[in-house]
Amino acid sequence: MKKDQIVDEILGRKAVAVLRIKEPAKLKKVIEFLNEGGISVAEVTLTVPNAIKLIEQMTNELDKNIIVGVGSVLNPSIAEDAIKAGARYVVSPIFKKEIIEMAHKYDIPAMPGCFTPTEIQTAYEAGADIIKVFPADVLGIDFFKGILAPMPHLRLMPTGGVTLTNAGDWLRAGACAVGVGSALLDKEAIEKENYNKLTENARIIMESINKVIKK
Repeated sequence: MKKDQIVDEILGRKAVAVLRIKEPAKLKKVIEFLNEGGISVAEVTLTVPNAIKLIEQMTNELDKNIIVGVGSVLNPSIAEDAIKAGARYVVSPIFKKEIIEMAHKYDIPAMPGCFTPTEIQTAYEAGADIIKVFPADVLGIDFFKGILAPMPHLRLMPTGGVTLTNAGDWLRAGACAVGVGSALLDKEAIEKENYNKLTENARIIMESINKVIKK
């Protein structure tokens, strides 16, 4: 898929699973069981051991419906490594124009992390496809309403502060999608390989989202 097609898929699916796990051998199972629950966009963060190799493995082995990207990207060179390994979008906790440019060089969406109105608009002007508002729990849901009132052209995605039951509230406030990490990935369940719990969590989040979409 081309950049715009990938963006459209993310906007349509509404939820991005932010994957930070300590045991990389369990990553495939985690992604597969989240997909069973309806979350099929997987952001493999660079904090996961051997993340680049895992992205390549996931790209080759997972169902092609699952969109695997890279997260926690801090410089353009690591973005390029991840893209060459198969990452289909690039997410960063920061705004760095060079990362956006590298992603676009390969026709891949860039989702920089921003915090202030000025930073958000600057990232938009630099070509950001979706802007990750981070950490969103500090700013709150009302922040989205406040930002989008004078700047409705923005595509904002909260990461941090999205729970199993409030994803729909973020969408009502104007978010184009949500990034979900710790609320989704039950650590105890993963440790005990109770992957069905992850499927259950994904279904709860998607139920919250679908209530908004179907209205």
